[in-house]
This record gives sequence, structure tokens and C-alpha cells, in this order.
Amino acid sequence: MVVSRLAPTYTVHAARAAGLTRAQLRDDGVRVSRGAYVSRAVPLTLDAAARSLSPLLPAGTAFSHGTAAALLGAPVPHVWPVHVTVPPGSHRPRRQRLRSHMSELGPGDVVERGGLRLTSGARTWLDLAATLPDDELVAVGDALYRAGHLDAAGLGERITGCSPRGIVRARRCAPALDPRAASRPESLIRWWVLDSELPDLEPQVPVHDRHGRVVAHGDLGHRRWKVLVEYEGRQHAEREQFGRDVDRYSLMAADGWLVLRFADRHLRQRAVVLDRIAGALRSRGARW
Repeated sequence: MVVSRLAPTYTVHAARAAGLTRAQLRDDGVRVSRGAYVSRAVPLTLDAAARSLSPLLPAGTAFSHGTAAALLGAPVPHVWPVHVTVPPGSHRPRRQRLRSHMSELGPGDVVERGGLRLTSGARTWLDLAATLPDDELVAVGDALYRAGHLDAAGLGERITGCSPRGIVRARRCAPALDPRAASRPESLIRWWVLDSELPDLEPQVPVHDRHGRVVAHGDLGHRRWKVLVEYEGRQHAEREQFGRDVDRYSLMAADGWLVLRFADRHLRQRAVVLDRIAGALRSRGARW
């Protein structure tokens, strides 16, 4: 069958070259944009959509902004349109489900991931500084930092080249980035605390047993007042994970820690989270 000779992502020109009829293209392909298709045999992921579009883009183009962040593993939702940045002087593509930005891309601005050209971690984060709120920008930066796509020195050098719309936010948030943050919720809560009058919280705080051995780590905490902040995602409801969590919390309590636990609903209740953390710190003697 001619469809078997096509890659899972393809252009309409490749489909015609392989001998697909209009009926076969309609049956096999999911249209991403004009001339770009993903086979129904594979999921319509962001990666697949980008691969189908890539051959149709001008030379020197790179996937950018939220699209690059998602492809680099940052916690951003996969929403249309796909974002690309094209160099000045290039044809600026106008297609359904595609948004193009025109900007100079220097040698350090582009990386290759599995054959796709993406803006680098630093360039991606600086592009997003113009649109994301502070807490979400920190969460993206933490994730890129954690995955090795970002580092403090490289980012510091690049901030001077940030667009005017994002430069103030980038300078404010860059010092807060920390690769120890293990998830978006941890990053959000940590930024909320940093942006408040409360004492800063440390990520991945070690918990010791009576012999001084590290037996667990808290998501966030303050060692002086022995207060920990834990985020409970859906995976914590699974039986085995629940059992491990009970064991961790017992170890934390045995070492004298006061543990605050938050869930998904609290990510929409910033004031509540800060109020409870403040109460816990005050109960241990903290003053600020």
C-alpha cells in the first residue's frame, strides 16, 4: 500500500509523490495546516505537528516561544497555534495553526532536537518573558534549568538582548530560577513565597533520621523553623505512592518537622497558600 511508504508526518507534495489518491490522503492524514499532515496511525502530538510543518518553513526558521518550551520539556500546555521564529528578510509564513515571529537568531539561539530546529533554552525563556506571568515564567525556567537547557551564566549574558517587553520581568525572575525545583507546582509556590514578605523557602530540603542519615526530602521548606511544604499531585493517590508518602511523612514528623500539604486546587488560591505557610512559620517562632 502506498501509505506505508510515507513517514508518519508528511507534506501533501510527499503524499502525491508516494502515489496517494485524494481519498487515501483523506483517510490517512490529519491536516495540521495547509499542506502538512500527520498520519492517523500516530498520535497528533506537538512534536508530530512540528515535523509535518518543518519542510514548509523558510530556511533558518526555528520553532520558538511556547512551542519550543514544550518540546524542550517545560510545563506549558500544548495549544495551537504552533510558534516559529523566522529571520529578518525571510518570507513570513501565514498558515492556519501557525504563528510566525520575525527576529534575528544568533548562533547560540538555536538548538537541534531530533532533527527539529528549536530556539535554545535561554532564547525561549527570554521570548516567553514578554507574555507569561512571573510565577509561570519561573516554572518554565526551573524546568529548562533542570533539563540542562538553561544555566545562570548563559542566561545572564543573554538578558541584555531581551525584547523591551520582557526585559523587566526577565531581570526580576532570573535570579529566582533553581534546578532543584522538581515540578511546576513547587516552582509556583516557591515564587509566591519569594514574591511575598515571608522568609524564602529552600527546595528539596533533606530530612534526617536519629542517626543523622538523610531519609527523605521535602519539596520546599525552612530548616531553621523545621517547616516543610509538600505538593500532592494525582500520582500520590496511587496505592503504592500513598504508602511511600505515609512513610515519608512519619519520618518527617519523627524528625520534628511541621508538614503542610497542598493539592491542585490550591494552585488557584495563592493567598490561601501564603496565609497557611505564614501561620506555620509563626507557630514555630518565625518573625519577619
